[in-house]
Amino acid sequence: MVMRVSDTTPKLEHKGYNRGLILGLTMAESMLLLVFCLLLVAAAMISAERNHRYETERKLKDAEQRLVLLEKRQSEQAARIVQLQSKLISGDLSAADRATLEKEWRELVVARDTLDSMGADGTKPEDLQELAKLAEVLKQHGVDLSKAPDAVAKLLAGERSGKGAHDWPPIINLDDAKKNYFQSGSAELTKTFERMLDTTISNEIASNLSLYDADIVEVIGHTDEQRVSRGSSNLDDTLIGAMDGKLPISAVEPADNAGLGLARAIAVVNVLKANPKLKNVTILPMSAAQLILPGDTITAGQAGSVESRRRIEIRVRGRTTPVAVINDATAVPISIR
Repeated sequence: MVMRVSDTTPKLEHKGYNRGLILGLTMAESMLLLVFCLLLVAAAMISAERNHRYETERKLKDAEQRLVLLEKRQSEQAARIVQLQSKLISGDLSAADRATLEKEWRELVVARDTLDSMGADGTKPEDLQELAKLAEVLKQHGVDLSKAPDAVAKLLAGERSGKGAHDWPPIINLDDAKKNYFQSGSAELTKTFERMLDTTISNEIASNLSLYDADIVEVIGHTDEQRVSRGSSNLDDTLIGAMDGKLPISAVEPADNAGLGLARAIAVVNVLKANPKLKNVTILPMSAAQLILPGDTITAGQAGSVESRRRIEIRVRGRTTPVAVINDATAVPISIR
């Protein structure tokens, strides 16, 4: 039989639950805003890099053409100079040869002026060598210099359209139906689950933190819609103590699924915090209560015991920007931790 609760206790629990729900929505919106801002910055950086690449490729093509032309002329003129020198020494220089000599001399002057103009633009021989190396790398990867701008434009168009796979951190889903991680209606961990959290799960979390340059771990407790057979809750008196390790998780007595999900999340958090591999990482317990079905859909109401819905989800993310919490008439800037 479910005992009736005084009017004061349900109001406090309902107020705390609503406050937790609002906090969850605020964090989600903050993350969406952060992702949107990062996409704007990334788009600007990509556009600037694309323009720089176009200009570099144009200069590279011009420099290659000039370099080939200059090398060809240099070779031809060197041979011609040798020929003319022999004629000058022998004094056998016809009018046609004199005209040719004057013409080639003018070409040499033009070539010298071309090199001088390139130097005035800030182009150095070393720059030409680097551009030549870049062209060689592009060719080795099968990139046609004449088609490279179009390929980059298509790539950028695909990124802007949002098509293709995104490299999001994976969510670690621990389904109670497979391992029986918790006793029915309890937040106490089984020994098997505790060992797994301290080994394979901690290793996977540490790997994800490093791979995605993240520093926050969220542990979310999900329950089914089986009612908790307890008349009153002591979460307001025990949650902080349990989170700090001053109280055992068995001391936490929730009276609803929202509290049960949070208590189970705290039990998991306490094991993860004790692992040296997760030192200096912020680990947050959260509760989704009975609201979210596997597959990230909102329940329409499914009463009773459903093992597949009793689960723990673990995900990693970066720290969000500070937000302002409105408390009566004052606004205090804080950081979500």
